[in-house]
Amino acid sequence: MLSEKDVIQAISKTRHPEIDYSPVDLGMINEVHVNHETVRVVLNLPFPEVPIKGHLVQIVKDAIAGKDEAAEVEVSFATMNEAERKEFRKKARDKWKL
Repeated sequence: MLSEKDVIQAISKTRHPEIDYSPVDLGMINEVHVNHETVRVVLNLPFPEVPIKGHLVQIVKDAIAGKDEAAEVEVSFATMNEAERKEFRKKARDKWKL
């Protein structure tokens, strides 16, 4: 069974598709809860309708599956507050890939 630390470490090894930071480094992983084989992750988005939302969900699911293929992953969403969004934008400017 995975721990919350295992999940965060797995996601930390991935990269945002447009910014050369992990979702963890970008403040996008708001909460992680593990209950037996169910992993619940709250993905903290800079604004509600991020065009790559589906891609971000897949990154999270793939990272967790890489640690435990049997884990059932549920991803829900939150929206960053202004301070979180400001920090996200600063990092995005520093490491934008496109």
